[in-house]
Amino acid sequence: MHGGSRLLAGALTAAWGLVYLVTQVLVTPALEAPATILAGVVVSTVVVLGYPSALRGPRAVAPRRGPAPRPRRRPRDPRGVREGLTIAAAGRSVPLRNGLTRDAARRTAQLLRPLLGGDAIAITDTEQVLAFVGPGADHHRVGGALQTRVSRLALDKGRTVVMHARDGIGCPEPDCPLRTAVVAPLAVADRVVGTLKVYRTHDEPAPRVLVDDMASMLSLHLELAEMDRERHLAADARLDALRAQINPHFLFNILNTIASKSRTDPEESRQLLLRLSDFFRYAVRQDGHFAEFSQEYFFVRTYLSLEQARFGDRLRVRYDIDPQVLTSRVPVLVIQPLVENAVKHGVADAVAGGTIHLRARVDPLTRTTSIRVSDDGVGMAPDVLARLLAGRRPGLPAAESRHTGVGLWNISQRLDALFGDRYTFDVASTPGKGTTVDLRIPLR
Repeated sequence: MHGGSRLLAGALTAAWGLVYLVTQVLVTPALEAPATILAGVVVSTVVVLGYPSALRGPRAVAPRRGPAPRPRRRPRDPRGVREGLTIAAAGRSVPLRNGLTRDAARRTAQLLRPLLGGDAIAITDTEQVLAFVGPGADHHRVGGALQTRVSRLALDKGRTVVMHARDGIGCPEPDCPLRTAVVAPLAVADRVVGTLKVYRTHDEPAPRVLVDDMASMLSLHLELAEMDRERHLAADARLDALRAQINPHFLFNILNTIASKSRTDPEESRQLLLRLSDFFRYAVRQDGHFAEFSQEYFFVRTYLSLEQARFGDRLRVRYDIDPQVLTSRVPVLVIQPLVENAVKHGVADAVAGGTIHLRARVDPLTRTTSIRVSDDGVGMAPDVLARLLAGRRPGLPAAESRHTGVGLWNISQRLDALFGDRYTFDVASTPGKGTTVDLRIPLR
């Protein structure tokens, strides 16, 4: 126990002893217990408040007179990294993830200038300056051709080049303030696509290791951007293939149905022509890879209304749509091919026809949209289902190729390109009982 606390404990003990002596021994008759306790509490309070003990805490230190001491500066990172900013933190936000464009290069150069300890930062492609931040920007102009020999040297050799003197940089401007340079190539796979240049206005160049590390990170972002671009191109090609695969037999059959009804029911024939026009307008003119579910839902209903005009009572449709799913975004031209396969492979071959069920839900907990297309038609044998998933293959016998449909394999490849491994696509079919397709995609 602290010395001051022991003294206070002794004082309180003495105070209670004094209270007992006065109230129980010296006074006749002795006071009752409540009165004795109250007197002890009052005396104890007076002792505690009047005693500068440890229980009241240390006394405040008087303010120091004179100027306050200057705060100690943190030692400078020998690699020139700004306090609070690291390569890892910068790497997570590098704008070049969207590709080697002028805007992305400018924002990247501004981000890297304090990080790499350079007075000026430049990013180029193989022909021109895409961004230049810092001294020398008046003649190293964005959009201009590469002026320095050191840039060409790094591009030609495909490795980092360090110049310790102004003459080595090779800038044709006589008043250029840049004295040293570290130029690292930016590469995608084995192909050099540009450079990262770190200039200083004094004779000590930026740390080569730091510039090399950042150039490697930027190259990784550029490679990922190119992979994204290729994936989107592949998705575009598959979307065009789906548009081209809209079954011409469907068109011919609907036109025959319309021609037949034009003699018996001209008004219905006119309505069918309008729906057919809406159907192909949406299929051909839809921009982008995603649309609101409500738009795809309207497209599916238009298609099924045309098929019902053809099949009559043999084709029945049931919709079970959660209203919340109407505003979610789904891949275009995915639901309709699934429904078309259900009509073609499930209902068309059944003597009594069948029922198509379309069900859609949103799960806010897992943030997914689930879509189910099912029928109670003829179903498919496992080998036929395998061929349907594989899509149309050259040389497939005509008797078997009729089962390939619109191409579930093509749809699954589009989903791969759009979602990677963040979706599920399951197909189950039993001969004589029907087919069910379940699709679950991330909520957008």
